[in-house]
Formats: sequence, structure tokens, C-alpha cells
Amino acid sequence: MSAFASHKKPPRVGDGRVFRRVLIGLVLILGALLILAPLLVIGHEALKQGFKVYTATLSHPDTRHAIMMTVVTALIAVPINTAFGVAAAWAITKFDFRGKRLLLVVIEIPFSVSPIVAGVAYLFVYGLQGLFGPWLDAHDIKILFALPGIVLASMFVTAPFVARELIPLMQAQGRDLEEAATSLGASGWRTFFSVTLPNVKWALLYGVVLCNARVMGEFGAVSIVSGNIRGQTNTLPLHIELLYHDYQAAGAFASASILALLAVFTIIAKVALERRGAGRRKTQVTDAASTGH
Repeated sequence: MSAFASHKKPPRVGDGRVFRRVLIGLVLILGALLILAPLLVIGHEALKQGFKVYTATLSHPDTRHAIMMTVVTALIAVPINTAFGVAAAWAITKFDFRGKRLLLVVIEIPFSVSPIVAGVAYLFVYGLQGLFGPWLDAHDIKILFALPGIVLASMFVTAPFVARELIPLMQAQGRDLEEAATSLGASGWRTFFSVTLPNVKWALLYGVVLCNARVMGEFGAVSIVSGNIRGQTNTLPLHIELLYHDYQAAGAFASASILALLAVFTIIAKVALERRGAGRRKTQVTDAASTGH
């Protein structure tokens, strides 16, 4: 027994102190240069001329309109994408049907297509020379260069976020609880709200937070379909670009600080939701182990 105990475990890959320190140091340096430094510069430049200039810049009519457009877009796009993500995840994980793999591929498309390409595609669908353009123009329905086009482009880019958070978790949970509830006479809606939703609520909230942050920060697709009309169709990212090209650095950095604060809030919310979700899963495992004994 002592002979076996005297043998040391073979070293694992990466167990050396030098390797660990170099790797961790490299990650910290890259993280500081690529992520923290730009955020700190935004905060410094936004407040460099004083808080009065900062507030005056944010209270400018064009800036306020850009903020309003961004918020309204998020208020429309995020709930619709949340409903789509929940419905898609529920259908994929709880039911068997033809076309399930195709639906999974469709959900992944926005991640593999450039937002610029998506914006151009919307031009060919809803533009005057597009598929539905003549009909929309005849009925005086404006999609492009207006709020509906901005919302549609934002929805395309952010469609997968909620579904991708829910599908792995709902697959891991299986169908036993839902099938038991159905066998006891519960309707589909009651089964969802009483059984499914409580088990995935933290993942759902996490997906909603990520979706909202992406909607409010979207630039590529929105820049194509909005027309960049100052004071009319500009969202906050587009407004920042216009200010920068107009050599209004203070206004650009002040507006950018709002998106930077949103990024910080997203990180805080992400960590909090991950901890709540991890705590819930640990409790479930403990309860299952105690029940087994």
C-alpha cells in the first residue's frame, strides 16, 4: 500500500507553474487591452470636458431621438424574439415532427450571415424594386427607412439568442415532467407555465438580457435599412457614427458611454443569472440524491 502511495501522479498537461502564469498573464493582458482599455477610454473622453457638457450632449434633440428609437426598437423586437425563442425551443425539445433539423438550421442562420448581408436582403424584399416593394408602395405602407424596417432587421440579427439558451437546458431536462402533467389532464398552456417555465426561467432571462443588449447595439443591418436620416431613423449606434464623422468627439463619446454602461449592466446581469441558475441546478441535484437515498 505504501509503495503505491509513494508514487506521484503523472503531471497533467499545463500543470507547470510557469505555463499557468504565462497563460493567465497572457489572457489578462489581452483582456485588458481588447476590452477594458476601450471602455475606460470611452468613459474618460465622455467626461473629459465636464459633467455639464456631458449632460448637455445627451439632452440634444437628435441624441434623445436616437435613444428613443433604440429603446422603442428593443421594446418591440425583444418580446417578439423571446416568444419565438420560447416557442421554437419548446417545439424542438418536447415534440417530434418532420422538419425539426431544418428548424434548427434556420435558427442558426443569423449567426452565420453578416448583418450587412441581412440588411441588403431586406432591401431586395421590401424596397421599391424588391419582392413586396410595389405592393407596399401602392398601399402606402413604409417598411424601409422607417421604424418597421429597423425592428425587422434587429429581429433577424437577434432571433437565435433566446432559443440557443433554452434548447440545451430543455433537452437535458427531458419530457418526463411534461408528459406526467399531460397525463394528469393539464392543458398545454398550463403545463408550460406550471412545469416548463419554472425550470428554465433563469436561462430565459439570460437569453432576454443578451437579446436586448444585441438589439440596442446593432449597427450593420440597421444602417442599411434605416437610411441614416438624422433625427428620424437613427438609432444610438448610428447616431454615434454620425457624430464621429462630424468631428463631434464629445457627443460621440457621450452617446457611446450609454452603450458601454449597457454592456457593463449586461455582464453584471449575466453573472447574477448564471449564479442563480447554477444554485438552482445544485439544489435539484441535492434533492435528487437525497430522494434516491
